[in-house]
Amino acid sequence: MTGLRFLVAATALVAGSATAALAEKWDMPMAYPATNFHSENAVGFAQCVASATNNGIEIVIHAGGSLFGGNDIKRAVQTGQAPIGERLISAHANENPLYGIDSIPFLATSFDASEKLWAAARPHLEEALAGENLVYVYAVPWPAQGLYMNREVNSVADLAGVKFRAYNAATARIAELAGMAPVQIEAAELTQALSTGVVESFISSGATGVDSKVWEQLSHFYDVQAWLPRNLVFINKDIWDGLDEATQAAIRTCGEEAAANGLAKVKELAGGYLKTLADNGMTVSAPSEELAAGFAAFGETMTEEWLASAGEAGKAVIDAYRAD
Repeated sequence: MTGLRFLVAATALVAGSATAALAEKWDMPMAYPATNFHSENAVGFAQCVASATNNGIEIVIHAGGSLFGGNDIKRAVQTGQAPIGERLISAHANENPLYGIDSIPFLATSFDASEKLWAAARPHLEEALAGENLVYVYAVPWPAQGLYMNREVNSVADLAGVKFRAYNAATARIAELAGMAPVQIEAAELTQALSTGVVESFISSGATGVDSKVWEQLSHFYDVQAWLPRNLVFINKDIWDGLDEATQAAIRTCGEEAAANGLAKVKELAGGYLKTLADNGMTVSAPSEELAAGFAAFGETMTEEWLASAGEAGKAVIDAYRAD
């Protein structure tokens, strides 16, 4: 039994029959397919919570945007339409720049760097979420983001005019800087958008490419290692405040375990996703020096823009991240 599992078991004994007598069913909307590692990790989290609360809380996973579309999940949890949910938090950077900290291009481009950046940002994120009636539970990164295209690209100039899927403020800004035409498309709608020509390029992880079988429409993947965005799980604060301390502790412990399990899994899967793309006929390669330099310049511009918009909290995060 791992240390976290031991703590969960101990908490369950404390919570005991009290939670069982107050059994609740929590619907948990998620935007990605049931086979995606985020969704599978959430199933493990739900099982952990059930065990830790002596079946006092049953979390039912609704994957693939089947309960609420991705763009509606955060609002649904804020307003109590769902007790708990998961969302790609950078999709809400237009509401608060701090939500986009994980998607500043070329700021944190490895798992270790991403963990360091997130640790610096987390206290500020928890405060921001609390102000919107949400409680932070856990977060798990995606693999580093790459560029999907339907043809060869050697420089950012080759991207001008391309119909580009934008799923957050960062990707919309990249589209603007590169002269592309941004189109807002949720993950659940991506396959149809590609097949109908609504979009012809996007930046995302290998996981999204495999989930969407993008080799059926696109031909190239450039491993530009742009950033590692995160999916964040949160609970409605009013519901959270109504839980006893033992139940809160159990959920937090399960959240810590889910964060650790999700990180281990995505590290394991990252290389495999790119192999699957290549095995299905896509050209998978590093970007040319010219393309990499063009994206790096976008990153410098966007880091300065983000700092200007995020104020003192943003500066504190970046200073903490860059400290030795």
